[in-house]
Amino acid sequence: MADQMTREDEGADLAGDGDHQGIQDVARQLGVTPRTLRFYEDNGLISPQRVGSTRIYTRRDVGRMQLILRGKKLGFTIREIREFLDLYDSDPGHTEQMEHLLSRVRERLDGLKKQKAAIEETIAELRKIEGEALAKLEGKAA
Repeated sequence: MADQMTREDEGADLAGDGDHQGIQDVARQLGVTPRTLRFYEDNGLISPQRVGSTRIYTRRDVGRMQLILRGKKLGFTIREIREFLDLYDSDPGHTEQMEHLLSRVRERLDGLKKQKAAIEETIAELRKIEGEALAKLEGKAA
């Protein structure tokens, strides 16, 4: 395993032309760990080329990872991100992809609005309880 990691680290030196990068360079560029990149590879979302046991990432791989990370940040599941990426690959005009994205974004917005309303309701209830507790404590202190 350590030998494999050393070879992957050496793959970072192959990043000379900018079109192909090793795992360490891509991880650093995206602000993730090499383990994160391997996770998304294991889940079939990216497919870096291999030279021996060294992973070599293209601009396309890096672009896909940027979309994946953005999707995760926005709360989409791996399954949803995979669907989006699959549509991107299969729809040259990206019309179906954009329609699918729009649908998922609207669903996510609706869910977040409901969560926000529930949080606001919980905060109001907690403030009410806080006020009642303070009033009781002040009543005992008097």
